[in-house]
Amino acid sequence: MAIVINMPQLSDTMTEGVVAKWHIKIGDVVTEGLLLAEIETDKATLDFESFPGQEGELLYIGTKEGEAAPVNSILAIIGEKGEDISALLTASAASESPVESKPSKEAAPAKVVSAPVAPVTPAPAASASTGRIKASPLAKSLAADKGLNLAGIVGSGEGGRIVKRDIEVAAAAPIVASPAVAQNYPSSGYIDTPVSQMRKVIASRLGESKFSAPHFYVSMSIDMGAAMASRSLLNAESAVKISFNDMVVKAVAKSLKKHPAVNSSWLGDVIRTNFDVHVGIAVAVEDGLLVPVVRHADAKSLSDISTEVKSFAQRARDKQLQPQDWEGNTFTISNLGMFGVEDFTAIINPPDACILAIGGIQSVPVVKDGEIVPGHVMKVTLSCDHRAVDGATGAAFLNSLKAFLESPVTMLL
Repeated sequence: MAIVINMPQLSDTMTEGVVAKWHIKIGDVVTEGLLLAEIETDKATLDFESFPGQEGELLYIGTKEGEAAPVNSILAIIGEKGEDISALLTASAASESPVESKPSKEAAPAKVVSAPVAPVTPAPAASASTGRIKASPLAKSLAADKGLNLAGIVGSGEGGRIVKRDIEVAAAAPIVASPAVAQNYPSSGYIDTPVSQMRKVIASRLGESKFSAPHFYVSMSIDMGAAMASRSLLNAESAVKISFNDMVVKAVAKSLKKHPAVNSSWLGDVIRTNFDVHVGIAVAVEDGLLVPVVRHADAKSLSDISTEVKSFAQRARDKQLQPQDWEGNTFTISNLGMFGVEDFTAIINPPDACILAIGGIQSVPVVKDGEIVPGHVMKVTLSCDHRAVDGATGAAFLNSLKAFLESPVTMLL
């Protein structure tokens, strides 16, 4: 009896997946726990293994490398050698969207349109019929390891196929950049970059959040002088270097325990108030944004938070985060202070009712004891879903946050 292996849903927001790489081929024997393929979701590229009971010979591949397919569509079929699966394919085609996968937009090269006088950009290796990049599996793997974008590489193999030597040449070139950050743009015209799975989900979820949740904003300035002094003392003794962001995470977590109404979610018929504090940390990656979660942040030390956040950030950039790393947030922090941003507002990250935008620490004159003295001020803005959180509640939360950061020792009690 043939067994259908469907495209798995590897994250709560995943609607389709891209097969980044197959680790088996037609005719191979599949056993329980065998690594079948690498599946690219909207958030990461994850290994997909066979489940118990999925054993037999690989008879059919429904989604080829570089192609996308909806969740629950046919990924592959296994069974006995020589088994007739035509009836199974026909039945599947009649009950769901087409069995054959559609080409992934992410596999298409960026489209550059230049004015007539602009220099012509060399065309990447692509199929004339589908627009998909042609590259050997080894070339794809090497390009990923070296952070190269195949869309900007000219193939020297048969039919313009990108091969190993093309990757080596590109890696040695003085300027190699993806279309999104290219330094050698044409002097005029424009560039079209295919929308990634991650960017699609960001657009959908945050668009829905912005236009369905009535946002309001509460801002406050925090004197970071004591925090700066405390951080210097801590880092003089600690093997793990503490950042200001780590201190903010801890202060936010402690404040959420005092104001659980801010640690909530609007669920339509009910408002869910969370007593476990799971703080999501927005991390910028090449294709957009990921939000790994520091669980029970209120109970963790500054060094524990620092170690965890650093690990999350690196694994996010390496696309090695797992679903459990980014699920379950009850509140989110977005920090652009390290980019020189003084203050900004952030869009709420569902299902949270609030998100905190953190600006940079500015050296400014402040008034203390009736005198103007040098000071260090950080501006924060809390975005709230007015359906779940009122203005006074948001203000009370910020006052607690301010108190913790202006007297950091109280965070450790």
